[in-house]
Amino acid sequence: MYISYEWLKELIKIDLDPNELAEKLTLVGLELDGMYKVREDHIFDIEVTSNRGDCLSHLGVAREISAFSNKPINFPEGLKDVPSRESGRLVRIEDPALCPRFTARVIKNVKIGPSPDWLITRLAAIGERPINNIADITNYVMHELGQPMHAFDLMKLAGQSIIARRARAGEKITTLDEVERKLTTSMLMICDSEKPVAVGGVMGGAISGISETTTEVLLEVAYFDRDSIRKTSRDLNLSTEASYHFERGVDINNLIDASNRASHLICQLAGGTAENFVDVYPKEFQPVEIDAPNLNYEVKRLSGVAISEGEISRILNGLGIVKNRERTYSVPSWRHDLSIDEDLVEEIVRINGYDRIGEELPSALASGEYQPSENRKRSIRTALVNAGFDEALSYSFIDERHDDVFELVPSLVRERSAENLVTIVDPIIDGFTRMRPNLIPGLLQSVRVNFNHQNRNIRLFEIGKVFAASANEDDLPREKELMGFVITGDETNEGTALTTRQVDFYDLKGALEIALTAANTKVLGFRDAEIEHLQNGQSAEVIFEGLSIGSLGRLKDEIASKYKFKQPVYVGEIDLEALLEGGEEPSTYTPLPNFPGISRDISFLAKRDLNFEEIRSAIADMNVELCRNVEFVDVFEGHGLEDDSRSITIRLEYRSESRTLIEEEVEKVHESIVNALGVNLGIKQR
Repeated sequence: MYISYEWLKELIKIDLDPNELAEKLTLVGLELDGMYKVREDHIFDIEVTSNRGDCLSHLGVAREISAFSNKPINFPEGLKDVPSRESGRLVRIEDPALCPRFTARVIKNVKIGPSPDWLITRLAAIGERPINNIADITNYVMHELGQPMHAFDLMKLAGQSIIARRARAGEKITTLDEVERKLTTSMLMICDSEKPVAVGGVMGGAISGISETTTEVLLEVAYFDRDSIRKTSRDLNLSTEASYHFERGVDINNLIDASNRASHLICQLAGGTAENFVDVYPKEFQPVEIDAPNLNYEVKRLSGVAISEGEISRILNGLGIVKNRERTYSVPSWRHDLSIDEDLVEEIVRINGYDRIGEELPSALASGEYQPSENRKRSIRTALVNAGFDEALSYSFIDERHDDVFELVPSLVRERSAENLVTIVDPIIDGFTRMRPNLIPGLLQSVRVNFNHQNRNIRLFEIGKVFAASANEDDLPREKELMGFVITGDETNEGTALTTRQVDFYDLKGALEIALTAANTKVLGFRDAEIEHLQNGQSAEVIFEGLSIGSLGRLKDEIASKYKFKQPVYVGEIDLEALLEGGEEPSTYTPLPNFPGISRDISFLAKRDLNFEEIRSAIADMNVELCRNVEFVDVFEGHGLEDDSRSITIRLEYRSESRTLIEEEVEKVHESIVNALGVNLGIKQR
């Protein structure tokens, strides 16, 4: 497509010289095959893709320049002349599917002759040979506004009227190139009251063409179905400038403006008088609406380029794309290539400049999907991050000196020995010869690094593989996915009397419960245990379906001193793989209670080896309908109690779903639970 630089300057103010403009047009997607100097003008040879029929004109290119330069378009003279209309029999459309809109204007008293020099020069610069003033004007307006049109000699039309219909079986037409062509019933013809006078959207017929004797012109400016024109052009082996434009799509709302412009020039250059005008438009065009609720986000997601909302609005407005409501955008009638929100993103990005797109790995939307266990791990990560944790990534190899320091999860190896662990023959880091059998050494190293940088309040977790030797030497090492976590330092409690407190065992236990609740794992249990690397009395085993899957508690002082830790550090590690393989608890929802509950606090005198979890489980096994919840309140050891005893205080909540409980029935149920605990666990109420 040849575009004149000087012609563009009449449509829009251009601050760029021809070379700069050529480069800018290329950057917004209009690739130039070349640029040529013709007299005082520069001609751009633009490679227009098949979906961008709107750029097959000087106005279309001017729109692109307006979008990136933010300069207004100077529309040509005569575009907005108000046409006179008649409701007579000048035009009839028999097949609206192939011809959705047809306008015709009668111009009388024209004088056929050569075009003025400026028009001949301008057309010649873009490769068009002059014919006569009427034909040259229709060509000129097509290159200016992108709308093909055809001029008939009105006096040669039988009945002086136009009918847009399909060709009838056996019909023929001799086109302007003096070739007789056989027609098929799929082809759209422009006919008078007797015969075809033009192949719609392709070429006029010789019988109705403009000649030196023509004085009255019927100017056709119509919109034809793209697929129909493409098929007709192919079947007739006849490709023209008009068919090239129609196949790629013209602007159905540009017909009157194009007719006005051509009529203005004909009256100006051929001495004619514009008279009757008719616009047959059976079904009005409805603009395409694109649903794009979050266009700013989509631009960033798809292109990696951050563009402000104001700049996005400016670009879209410059392209004629109108925002209707919060979510939808109307596509202008000249853009046939926009239908989805990704198209809008492309428009924004190309006008902003393809050169501004950075290098970034593309998202792989269709490369796979998360497995159920991966989604649950993501939930765990999210829950821990929301609880103030940071995720750590440690080396998968450690020093073998850790072999005898940390107790391993029971499911990894039956017996901890060097033979059951994986040794690296040629380690990357000197001394790091062991593939890690647990995560704790890496987490503690991270704690030490943070302490060295004066960060004393630390919450870290890691999900990663650990390794053990296979029973068969020829097999690959066994792998298991664990989750480790560590906390130390102070907890900030805003709005309380004690604004900070030191974290303890229960902070670590609570974080684990929050994370696993987010993953809908089955209920965990905890019980006192002596763990090799944890402080006695501040450690516990994690129980899942009756088996130990890990531990948590306070790091032993002797281990902490080797790391030069001067404050308590709490660590934990569990077999995440076993947890996730154990199935997922369904999410259940219950309505809010309609009736109030009644709480009872009670203290028991118990042996020191009895813990709250055993009491809670014993009450749960009783299946008392009215007992809705059991909570730990307090524990007391020391003055007034025997050395092997302690006081445990719990809270029981009673509630009915059907009525308000009275004191007597609560007391009866409460007494039965207390008596049963005394029998089953040997504890006494204080």
